[in-house]
Parts: sequence; C-alpha cells; structure tokens
Amino acid sequence: MKTVLITGATSGIGLALVNYYLQQSFTVVACGRNKEKLSLLFDGIANVNQLVFDVTCPESIHAAASEVTYCIDIMIFNAGDCEYIDNVMNFDGMAFERVINTNLVSQGHMLSALLTKLSRGSQLVFVSSIATTLPFPRSHAYGASKAGVDYLANTLRGDLAKFNIDVSLVHPGFIKTPLTDKNDFSMPFLLTSEEAAERIFNGVDRRKAYFSFPKRFTYTLKLMRLLPNVIWQKYVF
Repeated sequence: MKTVLITGATSGIGLALVNYYLQQSFTVVACGRNKEKLSLLFDGIANVNQLVFDVTCPESIHAAASEVTYCIDIMIFNAGDCEYIDNVMNFDGMAFERVINTNLVSQGHMLSALLTKLSRGSQLVFVSSIATTLPFPRSHAYGASKAGVDYLANTLRGDLAKFNIDVSLVHPGFIKTPLTDKNDFSMPFLLTSEEAAERIFNGVDRRKAYFSFPKRFTYTLKLMRLLPNVIWQKYVF
C-alpha cells in the first residue's frame, strides 16, 4: 500500500485530497496545525496517520518530521493562505511577509525536514496557482509567493532527477474552499474541492511534470498574456 503525505489536510483541497486518496486505498499522512481539528476529522479512520505542525514554524515542522519513520511515496505540499493588499499606496508589508512565509518560505523548511523521507521512485507535488499565469488585482503577495513556488518546483525537478524523484507542479484555478469563500469578486469556471482533488490525483498518477485546470480558464489566461499589456490590463484590473 502506497503512502501519501498531504499538508493543509483539514479543509478545502487538502481535505478533499485526503478523502480521494483514501478511496484509492492509499495510506494518508494528514498534516495540519490544529490537533483538535485533525482528531475530529480523522480519529478512528483506518489508514490515516495524523501529523501536527505549523508550516510557519521550522521547529514544529522538524519535530513532526521526526515522527515519520517510514518512507513516503507521494508528498503533496498544499497548505497555503491568501491575503489581499487593498490599498497599494499604503502597501501592507506585514501581510506580504505573512503570505510569503506561509506559501513559500515554509516550503524550504518542509523540504529540509521531509525530503529525505521520500523513497526512490517517489513524487513531490507542489500545489501552486493559475494566478502565476497572469497578474491579478490585489494579489501582490499571493501571486509573488506562488511564482516562487513555481520556480522552486521547476529547479527541484532537475536536481532531484538523479535521485529518481519526480516533481509535479499544479496550477488550480478558482476552487470553492473556505479561503475563496472570502472573495468578493467573480470567480470564473469555479470548481469544487472534490473536483480539484480528482484532477490532482489523476495528474499525479500520470506523473505529469506540470498540469493546470480548468483548461478553459488556463487557455483564456494564456491567450490574454499574448496581448499587449494595455489591452489585457483593461479587462483584468
């Protein structure tokens, strides 16, 4: 039986991924910072191991990693956060720092603590965002953090190849989660967390280096990116 580790497992895409991988007869290491919420969701469920740590706390990550005494076949870095900067002329540097730390800096600490848990022939998966295809309003911190995740994944893919570890980069579009429930704007081609989990599973199962969804949104953004800035910015900003 294969083992998959999933961060951000207590809500949204992470929780949907846990449920989907369980349906496919995987052992799941469900990671979250809230011990009570993990227990409420997963106590008594066979094939679920709970791992409690805060991705913004290196000490917490390393302490939790010491509990992992087995090999991981698939590691999915999914945990993340989003804060918008509404007044660009009063730029919120602290919000920018929080998002960068949660979405990007944390990845380095998790790699430091967990990368050696991957077996040869395993997979490392980064859940980034379709937002890196084209800039979005107010998304200075979120977009910058996910662009960093993209670069990290793409460089690791080359460096880890000699260890027979594949790296997948995932670009979801708008997914209905507690995070996006706070959005006060239109979210085209919105998918459920369950739909996202199925698509991520299928892409990872095919060992794709990169995949994005939904395709209609991906193609729309890529076409807009080919236009002069003055044109696409008129529609986006």
